[in-house]
Amino acid sequence: MKITKPKIKNYYEKDLKEAYQANEFYQYCFNKNIEQEIIISDLEIDSCLFQKIDFTNIRLNKVDLIDVIFEDCNLSNQIFDNKAIHRVIFKNCKMLGTSFIESSLEDVVFDNCTTKYLNFSSAKMKNIKISNSDFTESTFMETKIKNIELNKTKLYRAEFIKTNLNNVDFSDCNIDNIIIDKESLNGIFINQFQVVNIVGILGVKIKE
Repeated sequence: MKITKPKIKNYYEKDLKEAYQANEFYQYCFNKNIEQEIIISDLEIDSCLFQKIDFTNIRLNKVDLIDVIFEDCNLSNQIFDNKAIHRVIFKNCKMLGTSFIESSLEDVVFDNCTTKYLNFSSAKMKNIKISNSDFTESTFMETKIKNIELNKTKLYRAEFIKTNLNNVDFSDCNIDNIIIDKESLNGIFINQFQVVNIVGILGVKIKE
C-alpha cells in the first residue's frame, strides 16, 4: 500500500519554548526537551520534526498535525480528538492511552511504537500502516477504516465493534483474546493458527 510521506522540504532547529511563545510551529525541528509545563493550543503543527521529545510537560490541545514526524517521542495520554492527522509518522514512540476519538487520520504510519490503550472510536482512518507496534487493549468503536496494513502488530484484547474490516489482513499479527463483533468480523484475513481466537465469537465449540 502506498503511503504519502510527510511533505517536509526544509526545517530549522528551534527551541520549543520559543516556538510556544511565538505560537508558531511551521518547518521546525525540535530536539531538546522543555522542563516547564506548557499548553500548545488551537493551532496547526505543519512540516515539523520532533526528535526525542517527552511531551509529559506539554499538553497538545485542539492541535492539527499536518506533515509531521515524531521520532523516539513520548506522546502518552495526548488527546487528538476531532482533529486532522494527515501525513504523519510516529516512529519508536510511546503513546499509552493517546486518544484519536472522531479524528481524521490519513496517510499515517505507526512504526515500532508502544501504543497500548489507544482510542480510535468514531475516527476516520485512510491509508494507515502499522508495523511492529503494540496496540494492546486499543479501541476501534464505529471506526471507518479504508486501506490499513498491519505488520507484526500486537492486538491483544484490542476491541473492534461496528467497524468494517473487510479485506483487512490480521494474519501477521497477535490477535489473542481479540474482542470483535460478528459485524466487524466479516471478510477479515487470518492464518490457520488464529482460528481458535475467532471461532468462539461465532458460537462454534471445538471438541477435544
